[in-house]
Amino acid sequence: MNDLGVEAGVTVAELMASSGVPFGTSGVRGLASSMTDKLCHAYATAFLQYLRQIGEFSTGDRVALAGDLRTSTPRILAACATAVRDCGGEVVFCGLTPTPALAFHAMGNNAGVGMPSIMVTGSHIPADRNGIKFYRPHGEVLKSDEAGIVGQRVKIDPSRFGNDDSLLAPVPLPEVTPVEDEYIARYVRHFGADALSGLTIGVYQHTAVGRDVLVRAVEALGATAVPFGRETVFVPVDTEAIREEDIALAASWAAENKVDAIISTDGDSDRPLVADANGTWLRGDIVGLLCARAVAADVVVTPVSSNTVLELSGAAPKVVRTRIGSPYVIRAMMDAADADTSARVCGYEANGGFLLGSAVDDLAPLPTRDALLPIIAVVMNARERPLAEVVAELPPRFTFSDRVADFPQENSAALIAFLSHGEEDEQLARIARLFGEIAGFPTGIDTTDGYRMSFADGAIIHFRPSGNAPELRCYSEAETEEKARDLNARALAHVLADVVPEAVAFGASHR
Repeated sequence: MNDLGVEAGVTVAELMASSGVPFGTSGVRGLASSMTDKLCHAYATAFLQYLRQIGEFSTGDRVALAGDLRTSTPRILAACATAVRDCGGEVVFCGLTPTPALAFHAMGNNAGVGMPSIMVTGSHIPADRNGIKFYRPHGEVLKSDEAGIVGQRVKIDPSRFGNDDSLLAPVPLPEVTPVEDEYIARYVRHFGADALSGLTIGVYQHTAVGRDVLVRAVEALGATAVPFGRETVFVPVDTEAIREEDIALAASWAAENKVDAIISTDGDSDRPLVADANGTWLRGDIVGLLCARAVAADVVVTPVSSNTVLELSGAAPKVVRTRIGSPYVIRAMMDAADADTSARVCGYEANGGFLLGSAVDDLAPLPTRDALLPIIAVVMNARERPLAEVVAELPPRFTFSDRVADFPQENSAALIAFLSHGEEDEQLARIARLFGEIAGFPTGIDTTDGYRMSFADGAIIHFRPSGNAPELRCYSEAETEEKARDLNARALAHVLADVVPEAVAFGASHR
């Protein structure tokens, strides 16, 4: 067993620097080849050491563990399970299952004492990468926990690992503790067994870990499920930047089959995808807005990148904007719930992940990204009228996002530093020269997370470096979908060809 009191060893911060696998807002993510058994064992150990320090883990305690369908997941699960045993914990293996199903079980079904949990998943990122999400007994690890984990000093026994840093004797995973039935039952109890009665729902399965859960859930709610697109090779479906092939697939399935909606999720099934009867995918922030309206939220928390149709539609009396990432949304939800214990508080992200921060009738809080609640809440509308009509009634604001993969993080940092350099007048002149006139500067510039610019014609461009991958994301918003797409494409092309080189040169000259 690791001696958690020994000061010798290596810190997580040092491991991050040497491995190139950072601990960030969504946990740990990196190339699967870099996420060695030794590194994953160390990160899981550091997490449990931190929980021991704050009184949320003791020898003999249970720790829930689950994973997604990536080929590297079983190996990383074994490394994490070994770390749990080495720290004196008991592994509760929940199988390959959705992240929210694991979280719901580990939090005690909101009725009992929770336990820590670890989810091995890379979510939507490419198949050659993976990740680990950490949960405290009551919810996600937040930004306030990050320093405590990164500062942990972990003692590593080199004799337990081979030359390739693989465990020589990994702990076998125990029998699976099923968690999916209770997760589905949560929504059947709330919505009723006939909530989706009469609907035919296509289920795009690809390699989402919850692909069969989706089928079971909609059937338990009275719908007819029609599975599509089941794959064996991992498909990196990103609900915030939907692939052109997924757009084409949904349209073809809708044309070939009479469906009322098509649903799917990302890889670990905590972010929803919903398409109307024509196979047109709804944006995640529109799904979130419709779900917030369905639960009659008093306070909605959402990142700055989400569509401003939330405010324009009057879907909730109060809107709180945060940095991008579920930990920021959760923190703001907690603050809102503390400020008004009677308020219905929820949150959602532009990727569609929905977080329930307070009870809604018999639906207990689940303060982590969930795909099933928004899918059900939105698709239920199709019993009365087509989803396309529901969306068409919202104010005409459209968002689009894209990303530049393999974009050096130092270039992203240089871009943001360049755009935000200097006093307000200097920034305004620079932005006007590069992009055009800004509306209401400085309120037209939002630096909550990245650099977000509101223009005189109502258009919005938002650049943000990814917090856990070498990517530059661009979000755009306009009064038509075509304009939002065109604006995004032109902004990225202009930034890559002209602005980034100027920004890098500017940074070099001001060092």
